[in-house]
Amino acid sequence: MKTLMLGNEAVARGLYEAGCSFVSSYPGTPSTEITECAAKYEEVYAEWAPNEKVALEAALGASLRGKRSFCAMKHVGLNVAADPLFTISYTGVNAGLIIGVADDAGMHSSQNEQDSRHYARAAKIPMLEPSDSAEALAFAKLAYELSEEYDTAVLMKMCTRVSHSQSVVETGERVLPEQKNYEKNPAKYIMMPAYAKKKHPLVEERTKALTAWAEKTEINRVEQGLDHSTGIITSSTCYQYVKEALGDTYPVLKLGMIWPMPETKIKDFAASVDRLVVVEELDSFIETHCRNLGLTVVGKELFTEIGELSQNVVKEKLGGSVQTGAPLEEEIPARPPVMCAGCPHRSLFYVLKKLKLTVLGDIGCYTLGAVAPLNAIDTTVCMGASVSGLHGFVKAGDEESAGRTVAVIGDSTFIHSGVTGLINIAYNESNSTVIILDNSITGMTGHQQNPTTGYNLKGDPCTKIDLESLCHAVGIKRVRVVDPYDMDACQSAIQEELAVKEPSVIISRRPCALLKYVKHPGPICSDPEKCKGCKACMNIGCPAISMVDGKAVIDETLCVGCGVCEQLCKFGALGTEGGR
Repeated sequence: MKTLMLGNEAVARGLYEAGCSFVSSYPGTPSTEITECAAKYEEVYAEWAPNEKVALEAALGASLRGKRSFCAMKHVGLNVAADPLFTISYTGVNAGLIIGVADDAGMHSSQNEQDSRHYARAAKIPMLEPSDSAEALAFAKLAYELSEEYDTAVLMKMCTRVSHSQSVVETGERVLPEQKNYEKNPAKYIMMPAYAKKKHPLVEERTKALTAWAEKTEINRVEQGLDHSTGIITSSTCYQYVKEALGDTYPVLKLGMIWPMPETKIKDFAASVDRLVVVEELDSFIETHCRNLGLTVVGKELFTEIGELSQNVVKEKLGGSVQTGAPLEEEIPARPPVMCAGCPHRSLFYVLKKLKLTVLGDIGCYTLGAVAPLNAIDTTVCMGASVSGLHGFVKAGDEESAGRTVAVIGDSTFIHSGVTGLINIAYNESNSTVIILDNSITGMTGHQQNPTTGYNLKGDPCTKIDLESLCHAVGIKRVRVVDPYDMDACQSAIQEELAVKEPSVIISRRPCALLKYVKHPGPICSDPEKCKGCKACMNIGCPAISMVDGKAVIDETLCVGCGVCEQLCKFGALGTEGGR
């Protein structure tokens, strides 16, 4: 049956059809939907793991037990999983194991533009890179065949445009492979030096064998063109840009296996054209490979290493008319991302800014506390870095700086990698105050469950990690819970915990305002007669509040009635009377 599917949805379908039985992932845009879609198939066990390292190790365990397995993550998540990744290259697998990684060129929802292709080369693990949904489905099935034939995990690289765009796929039936038995094999699976030294040569031989496979596979194909003055080597989304911009003007070598890449096929292609051009996003990965083969190639002289490419960019650099839209009569104002109306994080950040504290931030919705008008966050590095960084910041400073500095971290991120930083704070006794922003969900990636919510990926009730007990268990004696909608209580709690000379944790607890089960009292009302136009209510950056003719106005379609703005208005212009 032919149907439209998102790239991520097609990957999940490919996993299903290939007989995958185990999926463990950590949500990260643009990879999240692969696991969510896989969970819809009853034959596939799917879960959210606390972090990417755990997810990959769990997937390896399922592979060892004889089940085809999969784990997904975004590009920065692969950094977290790098430890098992590099050693799995040595151990190999039992049943097939696919590692899905989704890059985010353009940084639509990420803190960097990391190019994951380097991991494939460094870990010496093959990587497939589909360019549309049909290939996403087919490559998932192919990846399991490669994994089991060559005794290796296989990386499958997606990107924002392929993950989140739709194209036609043809679905098939699920074929469950024969169950593989687990057999004890210390020389294969125990990577102590004596065994690992013998495995390394096998890894190198495997790369040679996969390079030979890359020479003959149909997923590395040459598409003939009319003009051989230029030949283009490309892959993934850039292949789509090239074909849309140039059609069959020039011959194209389309790489579906991005590592290891063929050598003879590339040399033969180069010999058939007058000029060799590589079109790729981010780093000069293919280009460098071509140069290492002794070829003269044009790449980053034309195409940037920063951000995404496009059809127009390809046309501009390689010829053809560039399409430009008609100019707008009026300039559209910028619409930067903001916290939602009623977001429980907003009021807490307002208090932190009011107290003029140094705030070490983390990854999640609450990172928006860094932007105007709150401007409350000083740093954001990676998952869990706020807690670990706070410890170093405090230890390197004095008592005064310790009393002026906090870390903020979400509940999911705290479980992911913040708890180890808190253990370090307790163990090494730094006078640090950590604020856990517990909104009862993994918010930024689209409301996924996590170990603190009490529900698993499929929405079934499960063990719920008690954050207070966990903090006490790692050695934090002072743990308190506040409601972020009560700004006076938040301010008092923060000031009190900063004043003590020992580690402490404040849990700011209120569910995300967008959760379906959260019931809101309804919008508040504004009284233009009482409003003085002081704009104090605008200082929290709530999208439900605007100024019209110098008066505060509430958008009743957005306001949830959290009451935070009421606490800021000294003139009683914002209130509940008659408005709920």
